[in-house]
Amino acid sequence: MAPMIHIIISMMAVASQFCGVFALFTSSNRTRLPLSPRSPQQVHISLSGPNHMRISWITLVRTQPTVYYGTSPGNCNRSANGNSNIYHYLRYDSGVIHDAVIGPLNPNTLYYYRCGNESSKEFSFKTPPHTFPIKFAVVGDLGQTKYTNSTLDHIAKSSYDVLILPGDLSYADMYQKKWDTFGRFVEPLASKRPWMVTQGNHEKERIKGVHRSRFTAYNARWVMPYEESGSNSNLYYSFEVAGVHVIMLGSYADFEPNSDQYRWLLADLKKVDRRRTPWLIGVVHAPWYNTNEAHQREYEGEGMKKAMEDVLFRARVDVVFAGHVHSYERFVRTYKNEANECGPAYIVIGAGGNREGLARRFILPRAKVSAFREPRFGHGQFSILNASHAVWTWHRNEDNVAVASDKVLLRSLSSVPACYKS
Repeated sequence: MAPMIHIIISMMAVASQFCGVFALFTSSNRTRLPLSPRSPQQVHISLSGPNHMRISWITLVRTQPTVYYGTSPGNCNRSANGNSNIYHYLRYDSGVIHDAVIGPLNPNTLYYYRCGNESSKEFSFKTPPHTFPIKFAVVGDLGQTKYTNSTLDHIAKSSYDVLILPGDLSYADMYQKKWDTFGRFVEPLASKRPWMVTQGNHEKERIKGVHRSRFTAYNARWVMPYEESGSNSNLYYSFEVAGVHVIMLGSYADFEPNSDQYRWLLADLKKVDRRRTPWLIGVVHAPWYNTNEAHQREYEGEGMKKAMEDVLFRARVDVVFAGHVHSYERFVRTYKNEANECGPAYIVIGAGGNREGLARRFILPRAKVSAFREPRFGHGQFSILNASHAVWTWHRNEDNVAVASDKVLLRSLSSVPACYKS
């Protein structure tokens, strides 16, 4: 191995130890270590097809990838077996990563579960409702700082059903131990409600000539229902819940018209039945609309917009959430840079608390399609009331969770005759 590579690996190892300590310091008791090498840690759940849930966890030694579950505490009388894997990144070896899909499950029901063996710690989660109303918590660019801690505390009080995270999860940035501290950091929330995520630029973790694969840790640790939605990549997929179809797009997977992702998107949209799922949501990491000075003229945003904006407009997507820019901004319904009542409402929500800080400078004068913008840490709530109406609210960390700094009533485009003809 070349001397320079030795230096890079040594520096990363030292930084990994330091960053892990920093995360533990800022994360308070969220990152407590498990009691034994066989104990499940970094537990999180995600939707996995109709009426099913994927349970993911890590142990430090090999154990059975089995989940025991039931509807009464202390009585996990059903079980499901899953899969286990590990990955290697430079000199880092991951723990044993397990996941198992359980179900069928009843909607709006509290389930109790144990990971690995029947004597392990008991967790619980609530399934989403079968129909409206349903509430999504939406937050991007989380990281694991004191600001993230505040964001998660606010989200925990919001009574949400599903969390959507449009990329940039751990900010490990090649220091793999920070993936572990992040997993323990979010476990108190991510083990109780499904977290649906997509990748951001901080998940790439490719080192030219040293580690050639991209998204190694992300794909191993955060498996989403891509196979269930007909995708061939964990970087883009879709899911349905309670009358909502959500398209999770990959800003860092090929998206040009001849790409697998583009073809998958067209096929996925053909399956959408707006009578069954009257709401249609899109999620990306790099925003297509953004009036902050940060992240302007980037191919992942502008190129994807050029390739796919017409597709989402014709499908009458209701709202598109993005991250990447560490601030909050909401646009009116927009198409081709102009207000259009049949276009999506674009919302940038990359202000979860990351270590890079806020993007404080916006372009002046404000564009006419930009309805609200401010550089604060916080999260959003998308409360879909029924087949035709929903309320979007933006909540800053410095306010009580009940206080909305920005609020707007949205109507589903499938209920607007001028925009949608069934």
